[in-house]
Amino acid sequence: MSALTRERVLAAAERLRYRPNANARALTYQRTNAIGFVANIAYEKPNLYFLEVFNGVVRGATEAHQTTCIFPLSGWDEAPQSIPALCDGRVDGLVVLAPYLEDDSTTWLPPHTPMVTIHAGRLLRAQVNVEADDEAGGYAITRHMLGLGYRRILCVGGPMRVKGADQRVEGFLRAHAEAGVEVASDHVIRTWFTAEGGRQAMQEWLQRHRGQPLPEAICCGSDDIAFGCIEALEGAGLSVPRDVSITGFDDTLLARALHIATVRQPLLEMGRRAVDVLMQLIEAQRRGEAYAGPSDIVLPVEIVPGQTLPGPRNGPLNVPSR
Repeated sequence: MSALTRERVLAAAERLRYRPNANARALTYQRTNAIGFVANIAYEKPNLYFLEVFNGVVRGATEAHQTTCIFPLSGWDEAPQSIPALCDGRVDGLVVLAPYLEDDSTTWLPPHTPMVTIHAGRLLRAQVNVEADDEAGGYAITRHMLGLGYRRILCVGGPMRVKGADQRVEGFLRAHAEAGVEVASDHVIRTWFTAEGGRQAMQEWLQRHRGQPLPEAICCGSDDIAFGCIEALEGAGLSVPRDVSITGFDDTLLARALHIATVRQPLLEMGRRAVDVLMQLIEAQRRGEAYAGPSDIVLPVEIVPGQTLPGPRNGPLNVPSR
């Protein structure tokens, strides 16, 4: 249009207080410039793992000039119904955090909406999955503990059949095998990735082993599990790290504040990387091209020394009998 017509249109828009309609623009450009973030928030207490990954997702979306929409689930059993319903054009793509399914029926995954998973389970993965090197983390922290002189180490891992939890336990066992140290049959237990799960698992273990030797250290599958274990140990009259040492996995904000020995996952970077890859998937779909990047992105982890892992104590200590 001519410069004069342009000026008249802009003047009328200003006079009428016209504002662009995002829905209309989405129809025109076939893009909403919005991405969805799907996570299970069934637990009442704040999930620091979720918050730190979400922080990375928001930062990545902001850098890409995208709006972020949160789609909470109260359980992964809702996924086959809820996730397809979200893919109705309100977002251009989805980032799904740590999905866990009981069965392998994933024919419901919508092919028209790009999706990236973070820490996907064995039974559900999107076009691209971003995760930390869980097996290497479990191996590294256990090898570090063995190197300090610990020999009786109790592993309180995450839930069975969850990929990341299984891999961390596999790393724990591999470190023992390489060091030639046998793991007692009752020194690997599993629970949920929550403080309540850690507390309950630790309480039950202590009750079953009254009067028996206490582990020198406890290797936990997450920071939240470690917090729960500490609560149970203190409830039994034991002190961390005076009587027993403990490590976590994640390096969340609370773990950093309490100086807990743990394994650092790049949680912020995982969120940012997931958004970066999702934008590539969205653009490839828009152009009608195939995504040429990797389908698995595994980020490195590192050990974080802390005050809860000072070294083995002198002399054996038994589990309180009451």
